[in-house]
Amino acid sequence: MERFLLLVLGCLCVSPVTADSLSPPVNVTVKEVKANFAVVTWDIPEGDTVIGFAITQQKKGVRMLRFIQEVNTTTRSCALWDLEKETDYIVHVQSISMSGTSPLSEPLRFQTLKEAETQASTSKDEVTMEEVGQTTQLRAGELIIIVVVLIMWAGVIALFCRQYDIIKDNEPNNNKDKAKNSSECSTPEHPTGGLLRSKV
Repeated sequence: MERFLLLVLGCLCVSPVTADSLSPPVNVTVKEVKANFAVVTWDIPEGDTVIGFAITQQKKGVRMLRFIQEVNTTTRSCALWDLEKETDYIVHVQSISMSGTSPLSEPLRFQTLKEAETQASTSKDEVTMEEVGQTTQLRAGELIIIVVVLIMWAGVIALFCRQYDIIKDNEPNNNKDKAKNSSECSTPEHPTGGLLRSKV
């Protein structure tokens, strides 16, 4: 009887949303195609509770896949980096919910541009995504160098202050000891210290 009750309670507690009922993303398109990157966008069917996405990217004619997964996001786009110029790619998008992933979207096929086409499509004042990424990496490297140099300078200054305090603390004692030693050894007849010896 207890087992039957547990079985009934277990069936009632099952979530009504399953991965099978989650629809695949729709309107999957590619935008901003360049020689080495592209941006994939999509829409989610109404009523689906989605917490993230998964993208599979494959070069046409190659078996190896790149898998990108991101959760806790409401974004409906993803930048694909490090693509090869003049290459055909196939992309699939999946929605991720608390209960699993949706089926794959319809395959999206696109081809990256030639390098010359990419340069012609950007003006001189326009900053590309690649340049922004390189600038960020450069700034991160510069920031690390600056932090290391500042830490080293702080260490040198702390060491100097410590040594200076030790020298400063010892200096007055040395003067007092010298004064004390010279006054103990001196006599009224010989202010520089010492006693006269008679030659024998």
